[in-house]
Amino acid sequence: MADRSNETLVIYDKNGTKVAEGELGTKSATITGLAAGTVVADGDYQAAFKDATTLKESEKVDVKGFTVLAPAPEAPADESATATNDGAAVKAD
Repeated sequence: MADRSNETLVIYDKNGTKVAEGELGTKSATITGLAAGTVVADGDYQAAFKDATTLKESEKVDVKGFTVLAPAPEAPADESATATNDGAAVKAD
């Protein structure tokens, strides 16, 4: 396995535009700004490693497809409970 401590992972869209660059030595980068439920096909993004000293990049490879997750709903707020004969009626906003 290659020593990646002096490299960053760079992500490009299918048009060749850089969309993300990770931190040095982490071997990861984050694609952001996509709507929940967006389906990304294999090869819609490509990844390459960039050497921090020479600034040379490896060959680009296709990123495997994924579907952007939907966020969880907000947590309940202003909850209240009213006792009943066998438990409670709970309300929340």
